Amino acid sequence: MTRAVLLRGVDLAAFAVAVVARLRRGGVAVAPSGPALYVQALRRMAPRTRTELYWATRLTLVDRMQDLAPFDAVFATLFADAVLGTDPPSRTHGAPPGRATAPGTGGRGQPRQGGEVPWATLGSVAGSDRSTDQSATLPEVLPSRFAARAQEPFARFDPGDLRTIGTWLEQASALWPQRSSRRYESHPHGKRIDFRATMNNSRRTGWESAVLVRTRPRRRRRRIVLICDVSRSMQPYATIYLHLMRAAMQRRSPDRPEVFAFSTSLTRLTSVLAHRSPDVAVARANDKVADRYGGTHIGRCLGALLATPFGDAVRGAVVVIASDGWDSDSPDVVARAMARIRRRAWRVIWLNPRAGDPRFQPTTGAMAAALPFCDIMMPAHTLAGMREFVQALAS
Repeated sequence: MTRAVLLRGVDLAAFAVAVVARLRRGGVAVAPSGPALYVQALRRMAPRTRTELYWATRLTLVDRMQDLAPFDAVFATLFADAVLGTDPPSRTHGAPPGRATAPGTGGRGQPRQGGEVPWATLGSVAGSDRSTDQSATLPEVLPSRFAARAQEPFARFDPGDLRTIGTWLEQASALWPQRSSRRYESHPHGKRIDFRATMNNSRRTGWESAVLVRTRPRRRRRRIVLICDVSRSMQPYATIYLHLMRAAMQRRSPDRPEVFAFSTSLTRLTSVLAHRSPDVAVARANDKVADRYGGTHIGRCLGALLATPFGDAVRGAVVVIASDGWDSDSPDVVARAMARIRRRAWRVIWLNPRAGDPRFQPTTGAMAAALPFCDIMMPAHTLAGMREFVQALAS
């Protein structure tokens, strides 16, 4: 008697896509052709045990030695406690109360909770729960070859790849934070009733208010203030952060973003990075910053920003500071400047590319002094980290 196929009745395409998504979130670099090859392997091998499924998955989707440990961790998370039935869940739809459905699934073929893998083909899209993960709303304009490089530091990317990522950041800036203004706009689900518009509409119904006109506060994009460290220690990451700043400048909003770069002195790049061409904008920014790739004075430069008329742009804004925290100033100078910025800003985000190292500790004087005044600190030194940064802004 032959053993039953492990994934009998399972939509292999949906299964492969879900497994690959979980592996990529776990740090495994899966090639763009991985899901298609995985489906072919499952069809040919038809695994009957979890061990056979493990080797079919590993041999198809893992290409690098350093991915073995994260792959084992993700696979154990998905399948360690799973009890897979051999009967198609579609046969158990509408089963009587005394008959149990296939193990590992709920009613109507819903995925097992916690596994996040679609064990069965859903009968209807309307009955499925839609994911609320904000990464699904990000624009996917990057070529598929970037999927396998999601965990590579930006220092390994060439200028052409950085321009492509800059284009993606420009489209992703549509998800950046908004705020409620004092003006109102008509909306069918608004909580405020516009009495004047309601009375005007009542002329058509014999002065009877048959339809209530509702309004809500109009949403405006919140101002973004980006301050980038262009000292020598930040040289591998300065270009991608300049592309991030240029993406912010493409937003057409009354609250115009403000962009600054600093090393030993502060330089305003708002007008320079507003150019539509990424190459021209970055080249002009490099030409304008005369002290780039030199020393660092974080506290002095932040204090200089607050002392200028542009310091008012920080009020109610999202302040993004990109620096590794290596500073020549006293930590007290940095702490005083960060305290003033924190009182004015709506949110302070610090991008430290060295924070991506698991051994990183904020032990430098400037970083330790600035950290208590930051709402979020993240590395944003890889494509995956930049996605997390965009999600943090959109949240």
